[in-house]
Amino acid sequence: MPGIAGLGPDALELTVEDLGLLLAGNSGRLKTVITDQKVISGIGNAYSDEILHVARLSPFATANKLTAAQLGSLHDAMISVLTDAVSRSVGQQAATLKGEKRSGLRVHARTGLPCPVCGDTVREVSFADKSFQYCATCQTAGKVLADRRMSRLLK
Repeated sequence: MPGIAGLGPDALELTVEDLGLLLAGNSGRLKTVITDQKVISGIGNAYSDEILHVARLSPFATANKLTAAQLGSLHDAMISVLTDAVSRSVGQQAATLKGEKRSGLRVHARTGLPCPVCGDTVREVSFADKSFQYCATCQTAGKVLADRRMSRLLK
């Protein structure tokens, strides 16, 4: 059980106040912080993209600099996205679970497709070992985030 002992609190059990306290001590990028299982358990790469999209927050926002309104939006999005994911997966066979998960995603794994909220193109930022998807219009006030993999190739 040593691995389990290192997990943070379950994302679905956090109050907005609990979430605020967890983020207050963390100056990292929001996406990195909410996917750190030692900080909050239960949010992976795909659902963090979805949560940040619903909350209309940049993946690069600084975790401990969210306003009260942004914190409330993040908490509401976290609860709604994860609750929806759990309810959609109940009763699914292992063979259909992944397809069911993908069918409910708004931005994750949808690079190049239109955002279901505003119609802008879903974009991707890639790193050495992972990537994330976001909508510039909904999440970054139209600012396109630098794709680290492409910027290295262009130098």
